Amino acid sequence: MKLSNAIKQRILNLISERDITVSKLSTLAGISRSTLSKFLSGKRKYLHIEIIECICEALNITLKDFFDDPLFNDVMSE
Repeated sequence: MKLSNAIKQRILNLISERDITVSKLSTLAGISRSTLSKFLSGKRKYLHIEIIECICEALNITLKDFFDDPLFNDVMSE
């Protein structure tokens, strides 16, 4: 799996677990809904690590918690 796909799936899993919408996550994280939606739909290829940090802060998890998931075990370089 490519890193961007693993990140996308991890975000989708986290919002599903917390029963929130993409719009709610973008508000909590202080990032534009457009940025997040475009990434999740595949129209945007990458997210800056700062955006992932904002997502983590909004979800009260660390970057380690974010990336400590089996999705990232077999990530291929892009």
